[in-house]
Amino acid sequence: MKLNRPVTTLFMLSSLDGKISTGAIDARDVDKDFPKIKGVKEGLKQYYQLELRTDIHSFNTGRVMAKISMNKPQKNIKKIKCSFILVDNTHLTSTGIKNLLRKVRKLYLITTNNKHPAFKQTENNLEIIFYKNKINFKNLFNQLKKTYGINRVTIQSGGTMNSILIREGLIDRVSLVIAPCLIGGKDTPTLVDGDSLRSQADLKKIKALKLKKFTRLKNHYLHLVYEVINNK
Repeated sequence: MKLNRPVTTLFMLSSLDGKISTGAIDARDVDKDFPKIKGVKEGLKQYYQLELRTDIHSFNTGRVMAKISMNKPQKNIKKIKCSFILVDNTHLTSTGIKNLLRKVRKLYLITTNNKHPAFKQTENNLEIIFYKNKINFKNLFNQLKKTYGINRVTIQSGGTMNSILIREGLIDRVSLVIAPCLIGGKDTPTLVDGDSLRSQADLKKIKALKLKKFTRLKNHYLHLVYEVINNK
């Protein structure tokens, strides 16, 4: 079936128990912490090697960018060929936006904040997509293909955003690298967070998966690729 939106892949690094962070505060982060953990650090580079093969359009959030210090002044920023599609209202500062514009081929900033610092930027590699009240993600992804000609997108956002996109039927594949560790913590972000399901009617929000590829990597890492069965 031909889609009227980009084909999407959720690409993430996760612990065996589904955690995508090493703790419940922003200071804890797998990129910072995994290299310090014996038994985990040895195979970590395989994730970054796979990341290099992802789509040239990457979907994420301003919160994630702020967490990785994008708002801090940076002198030497290496330009990449990838374009970023970022959802943000309040996390990115003017410095963060300038850093991103220096870093990426093109920045698509999606916001409901008409005073977002991005509006003060004049660089030609910035595209702002504004929604007045609430972001309509189905409409957004339709626009990405119809207006901007984007055919494939890799999603690397946090658990809350992932849950929105999953439940809207906007994720087609899951490419998951599993690190050989258990993190735990009920407040630690997982692959898919969002509101918990409660009623029987909520069961329709559960997305079944079809395993397409299984690869045993070195140092006890796994790479799993699933197709999401987006039943309407």
